[in-house]
Amino acid sequence: MQWKTDGPRSIPQAFPYQGSKRALVGQILSLFPTEQVPLLVEPFAGSAAISVAARMYGRAQDIQISDVNAPLMDLWRMIIDSPDDLLDSYTKMWHEQQQGENSLVEAKAYFMLKRREFNDTKDPAILLYLLARCVKAAVRYGKNGDFNQSADNRRMGARPANMQERIHGASRLMQGAKVTSGSYEDPLVNAPREAIVYMDPPYQGTTDVPDHRYLTGLRRDVFSETLQRAVDNQVSFIVSYDVVREDNKYGEPLADDLGLLHRNVVVGVSSQATLVGRKEMSIESLYISPALVQRLGGQDKIDDLIDVEPKTQDALF
Repeated sequence: MQWKTDGPRSIPQAFPYQGSKRALVGQILSLFPTEQVPLLVEPFAGSAAISVAARMYGRAQDIQISDVNAPLMDLWRMIIDSPDDLLDSYTKMWHEQQQGENSLVEAKAYFMLKRREFNDTKDPAILLYLLARCVKAAVRYGKNGDFNQSADNRRMGARPANMQERIHGASRLMQGAKVTSGSYEDPLVNAPREAIVYMDPPYQGTTDVPDHRYLTGLRRDVFSETLQRAVDNQVSFIVSYDVVREDNKYGEPLADDLGLLHRNVVVGVSSQATLVGRKEMSIESLYISPALVQRLGGQDKIDDLIDVEPKTQDALF
């Protein structure tokens, strides 16, 4: 049976981030081979939803998060080490954006000002403000690496009191976590055998477009080669790699010759489909390394631990 949590709403989310795997927490924690793993590694950290949840439920002792997005990792360092300084900066910006007679017009201009300032300075406190204000919490970068997402001009971002609750909650849980900036290869391939590595890499189709969700793309062939090295090193890892949609898949599956156990798991009702008036189940595609399959007792045991995709399309959509 899936590991029971209090639901994604109960897990502190330091900042809004599209693609956060908070809804997948129960499924991922179910695949931890011991009550508390010695080390959890997230090399595509983003909002670090799995790491925060693992700490919240006591499922991981040490945490190591990394991401190629250096300002994002600097933001995590501030969340962990100096949350009050971060909150002071955010509060100042939140109030400054509303100082004109027409607050919405002023806020739009202020967002653009801060976006330019962030692209010049890479200040992590400004990044927090941009994440709180941008459209759908969807990070976008231009080909030159500049943050280029627009503001959601219907709202001002989280109120300082609400942001304080989120930042302090995440900060308490992530104390002692190791935060680094860089690519995923080394944290994955060289992870200790007793560790669990969870990866949520860019979905296929999100990097070879004008507005990138990530600072660098992820070549599928290189990713597959790196996964093979991790398999050879007997690393226990879990990969979220694309969602299942009505057209079956968003991208090409990972190669069978990697020897990974592939399962589509039920996450819940799709929030994206709900926004456009459709009711669909959100199905995630998970890949589990041979070393972790062995630690968990085999494929049949894993199917008892997670909510596997129903077998009929009628049950899905």
